[in-house]
Amino acid sequence: MAITTEQIKELRGATGAGILDCRAALEHANGDFDKAVDYLREKGLAMAAKRADREASEGVVELYSHGQGRVGVMVEVNCETDFVARSEAFRTFAHEIALQIAAGAPRYLRPEDIPEEVFEHEREIARARAREEGKPEAVLERIVEGRIEKFKDEVCLLRQAYIRDESITVEKLLHQNIAAIGENIVIRRFARWELGESLQN
Repeated sequence: MAITTEQIKELRGATGAGILDCRAALEHANGDFDKAVDYLREKGLAMAAKRADREASEGVVELYSHGQGRVGVMVEVNCETDFVARSEAFRTFAHEIALQIAAGAPRYLRPEDIPEEVFEHEREIARARAREEGKPEAVLERIVEGRIEKFKDEVCLLRQAYIRDESITVEKLLHQNIAAIGENIVIRRFARWELGESLQN
């Protein structure tokens, strides 16, 4: 049975699970909506969205040094209980996030953290580049917005492609871990230093 985009959209709206997970659930349930919801619940993916409003004040500050001390990362990852904070699965996830920050060099956690003046500066650069490339004025703003989305993917940790599996984002990895561990997990804040970088950066 062919699964439609509308079915996937409806299931995603009801459960908060990812597009590929929704498609797999619908295929598994032969298009039966209720069975697909049950399938996702069993998998725990639907719960990730529901756990997002639970208090996460335990956790770990993960420290990572890369390239014989050339890059240093500090990241705070929170969970709900001390029991989970001490678990190997949670510690491994926190370490993976530190590795991601070292390799991906994000500047912000999420798009909402980017100051408006940074967006304006990037828009000006994108506009000038599009004009230089001879793009027609009629499509200029669409091109600019496309490049702004790409900029967000590059500089926001949660939107970056995961270094070990580029088919998923860091946000998707976070949701997978929330589902697997069974608690709300929050990447609270991070700092990344690189030897010799200017203080303005």
